[in-house]
Amino acid sequence: MHINRSPIKGTVKKIAYKEGNFFNASLDKASEKNERNTLIIETTNNVQVIVVQIAGLIARRILSFIQEGKYLSTGERFGLIRFGSRVDIYMPINSEVKSNLGDKVIAGETLIAYLE
Repeated sequence: MHINRSPIKGTVKKIAYKEGNFFNASLDKASEKNERNTLIIETTNNVQVIVVQIAGLIARRILSFIQEGKYLSTGERFGLIRFGSRVDIYMPINSEVKSNLGDKVIAGETLIAYLE
């Protein structure tokens, strides 16, 4: 299982589910072609971060525990994806990235960026 945790504290403004294929989640095309669930989380400063749950080759199942309007704390569980899946995070361009390509990160613990 791949437990998904919120990278920031804020309100879930939108959730959008999209059916798709089940390519290996490590492939670039998985971001656009695989089944996915997108969350837009907005901070109290009106900064938006997008979190995308992407199903993988074996997973074929995305679960979300929340609805639009829910307030999430940093590190709070919001869903899960079973087996070989991934989560993409899209931050504002002016974010100060604190992790590097290849770093091992732990959801809810590792600082990946500062937001303006």
